[in-house]
Amino acid sequence: MPKRRKRRVLFAFGTRPEAIKLAPVISAARENRAFETVVCLTAQHREMVDQVVRLFDIKTDFDLNIMEKGQSLTDLTHHLLLRMREVIQKVDPSCLVVQGDTTTAFAVALQAFYQKVPVAHVEAGLRSHDKYQPYPEEMNRVLISHLGDYHFAPTREAENNLLREGISKTKIFMTGNTVVDALIHIRKRVKLNRYPALEKAMKGKRVILVTAHRRENFGKPLESICRALKKLAWAYPGTEIVYPVHLNPHVWQVVHKELKGVRGVTLLKPLSYEELVFLMDHCYLVITDSGGMQEEAPSFGKPVLVMRNVSERPDGITLGVAKLVGSSESKIFKEAGRLLKDSKAYRNMVKNKNPYGDGKASERIIRVLSKGCIEPWDGK
Repeated sequence: MPKRRKRRVLFAFGTRPEAIKLAPVISAARENRAFETVVCLTAQHREMVDQVVRLFDIKTDFDLNIMEKGQSLTDLTHHLLLRMREVIQKVDPSCLVVQGDTTTAFAVALQAFYQKVPVAHVEAGLRSHDKYQPYPEEMNRVLISHLGDYHFAPTREAENNLLREGISKTKIFMTGNTVVDALIHIRKRVKLNRYPALEKAMKGKRVILVTAHRRENFGKPLESICRALKKLAWAYPGTEIVYPVHLNPHVWQVVHKELKGVRGVTLLKPLSYEELVFLMDHCYLVITDSGGMQEEAPSFGKPVLVMRNVSERPDGITLGVAKLVGSSESKIFKEAGRLLKDSKAYRNMVKNKNPYGDGKASERIIRVLSKGCIEPWDGK
């Protein structure tokens, strides 16, 4: 086979968070003459990822349409391995890029390893140190780290996690998180638009933006979360809880049973990323079990109460912009109430410094892939 003049880089993703965080990297790669860029969408989450693909105008070369209703993790991994074998053999990439901790990212990285294709991992090194929290994401990212060849750590803590696991320092590059790059891009667009339905839901009140969808919160933990939100709505009538509810039946059914019709609570269908950014920009407080929103909300200067027992993103917690509250009804109510009543406590969680990046992570990643070395982000 003739030698290529450009490096053919294959990006693969399947969920909304992956698409958001890879969009600026794909854009930077396509602007760099050193690369021939190929994009594979697995569509692990069809509807939600399609929104982001359109929003960021990501041109895809392959669409595996892998999503099936009620698909198990075993089935999903099996289908991804088989379909990605075909894609990798057809593309014959110099490098494959995955992001984060999804089953798509793990299965794609595993198949690339089988084909002896170097793997670049964006957002490498995050750890909760509990393999079931979050599940299966914690083990997905651990395994990707030991399959990978380029490790793009978003923070110093992530870099240290990789070093402790024996990953060579020469293969680790601290870049910041690409979500900050994406937010800077989308926030400019959001400021030019109007969102009448969301503006109506906000009603001139202090808004608490809530999201909850983690597997570990299914069942009784989610019921406890809903009771805490109901108490908050009753106790603080000047507040509106705006909750875009995940379509997973384990979430949708419980949330609507517990909160539908409660005064001070607005339940919405899943929002586009653009709409979610608008709410983050205009809310008072974020309560979430999402990993991505732990990084996004501090970019808007909003305190985050994290409905998890452990977090793979301790940087925000260490800095004081985020706080773990678990799924405890009493703790969620207490900590949210404190921020609603105590202006000093609120100001203490609003920092000018963003622990997750400066908006140049994608630029650094592309520099690594094109030249093999960079000046790493120093976290300042």
